[in-house]
Amino acid sequence: MKVWDLFIRFFHWTLVLGCVTAFISGEVHASEIHVLTGYALCALLVARVYWGFKGSEFARFRSFIFSVGETLAYVRSMFGKHPCKHYFGHNPAGALMVFTLLGLLASLMVTGLVTLAAIDFEGPLVFLANVVSDETSYAFRHVHEFLSTVGLVLVAFHLMGVVGGSIQHNENLVKAMVTGKKELPANQNENGER
Repeated sequence: MKVWDLFIRFFHWTLVLGCVTAFISGEVHASEIHVLTGYALCALLVARVYWGFKGSEFARFRSFIFSVGETLAYVRSMFGKHPCKHYFGHNPAGALMVFTLLGLLASLMVTGLVTLAAIDFEGPLVFLANVVSDETSYAFRHVHEFLSTVGLVLVAFHLMGVVGGSIQHNENLVKAMVTGKKELPANQNENGER
């Protein structure tokens, strides 16, 4: 079954490449590469938000908004033998991770742009250079650096979730993010019910 459209797959793998590039360039102080990668990630994030409202069925945010109860039930079931329900798009735990990562990415963008403007006197928010104090500027930079560390932790959880979900549902989620297709599990209909 076709689940992930071309844009979602492009977004996912470009985001991976962009975040790796941004992290490494930040660590080795390759500021020009870091800034250019940051701008590209900003554009990618804006495109994903647009696609979350106008894209294909499984790309739309409304397709993976779950209640707190359903999310907690799914997370509890992850620690059992089989999750209670299979989802073709994002499952409740995956959806929570997607929204968390998008929020983190937006926070990284804002703190990065403020840092660029207030400390380096560059970028689209350069008007903040004379408005933000030095203390506040460096606080934004520290938050930006801290958020990148938080991102590493979230990526580790994301990878564990992909491996766990692949095992529990007997499906290759990495392959699905490459091909865009998921196989319908045996004895299950398109609503995810057994």
